[in-house]
Amino acid sequence: MPDRPPRILLVDDERPIQTLLSFPLQRDGYDVVVVADGREALARFAEESFDLVVLDLMLPKMDGLEVCRRLRAQTGNGKVVPIIMLTARSEEGDKVLGLELGADDYITKPFSVREFRSRVKAALRRAAMARTYPADEAPIETLDLLIDPVKRAVTVRGEVVQITYVEFEILTTLARSPGRVFTRDMLLTRIWGDSAYRDPRTVDVHIRHLREKLERDAKDPEYLFTVRGVGYRFRDVDLD
Repeated sequence: MPDRPPRILLVDDERPIQTLLSFPLQRDGYDVVVVADGREALARFAEESFDLVVLDLMLPKMDGLEVCRRLRAQTGNGKVVPIIMLTARSEEGDKVLGLELGADDYITKPFSVREFRSRVKAALRRAAMARTYPADEAPIETLDLLIDPVKRAVTVRGEVVQITYVEFEILTTLARSPGRVFTRDMLLTRIWGDSAYRDPRTVDVHIRHLREKLERDAKDPEYLFTVRGVGYRFRDVDLD
């Protein structure tokens, strides 16, 4: 039986945007389900299987940020379902909040169809890469930090830490190669599939949030180190 095409849940209440975005996705061979409000999005997601959610920030009945939070709560048991958030707002705070709630990526309107298609392909490719890791991959443990890639769980000093989907991807990417230095572009490519259309400073935001959650002192880290002028690395027992 042939593999089914990737299924995408597109959540936007503006009909012209629905048409503009769904047509190129369908032309690329994706199965696109379009809904117009947040509550319907949650209902369809609970009933059906999707490989990607494209979610507008401004929605009727329930805004995109709350939908994002609830969707991510449903996908916390190792299920890889990327969320791309669409927003007409340019304020950095809205973007950061979306990422904090679990969105994998965001696109600020207006944007080109070429950029949109690139983001969708990258998100699906990254999710597929995440699923290639062994189902029985051993937890990563160093000092007081325990990372369980199978359960997608992080514990530090005996306490469970709530980190976002992308934060977990960045943390495990670094932790799987302790001591190796990753540039921002390398991390963008590893996590999002490519570095096109993305500000490398996005990585800095996620690293800062991870340090705030994991380190005793974010300014004197034990786990996530900055290599000035290059990028970041995870603690190496032979170096630190």
